[in-house]
Amino acid sequence: MNKTLRPAVIAGNWKMNKTPAETTALINEIKPLVVDAKCDVIVCVPFVDLSAALDATCGSNIKVGAQNCHFEKSGAYTGEISAPMLADMGVGYVIIGHSERRTYFGETDVTVNKRTLAALESGLKVILCVGEYLEQREQGITSELVAMQTKIALQGVSAENLKNVIIAYEPVWAIGTGKTATADQANEVCEAIRATVAELYGKTAADSVSVQYGGSMNAANADELLSKPDVDGGLIGGASLKATDFATIVTAASK
Repeated sequence: MNKTLRPAVIAGNWKMNKTPAETTALINEIKPLVVDAKCDVIVCVPFVDLSAALDATCGSNIKVGAQNCHFEKSGAYTGEISAPMLADMGVGYVIIGHSERRTYFGETDVTVNKRTLAALESGLKVILCVGEYLEQREQGITSELVAMQTKIALQGVSAENLKNVIIAYEPVWAIGTGKTATADQANEVCEAIRATVAELYGKTAADSVSVQYGGSMNAANADELLSKPDVDGGLIGGASLKATDFATIVTAASK
């Protein structure tokens, strides 16, 4: 982390977990544990839990995000939720391009770009996910791949709107597997992402962009990962569903 240049951001991705009542209970458990956080704290919850999360976080330092949005404002897209709908609710953030959306639901670099533009147009802040599969890491093309994903996702995004983008490096082989990139591996790719942003927008803009690591960061490894200069926080999966573990990661990012 380099807090002199950009904020540290810890975001919980709850995935398809928790009912509205369970959402309220978990957030109420988390709130007193992170009240003094010296980093941005976000919980990204399922669509049905957004209202409960907004109510539970009201008046606290915890922000609320969604886990996806459609690129059209409205239309015949059964089951989808648009960015204006999220913004009207008071949601502040949205995850775009998570590997599970790409793998299981056919999202592509092109649709990730369209969703990113739609979210930014509606005033949402975007947590933009990029990352490689194990085969691609073994082929030695990680840097090229995340650079491509980043460039396509940011097409049409102005330098001003870049201020509302957080990039999350998520090695697909480390998501939900218990495997974690080493701190040096994580920093190397986060640095490559920042270099790509610098190529597109200049060094000053790149230095201000927060780049998270999102592959099985947990209470045990957060300190080491967050000690690296280009790792500006985490997009937390399983550990975000346990109040004390999530709070431990927030504490690590608050140093």
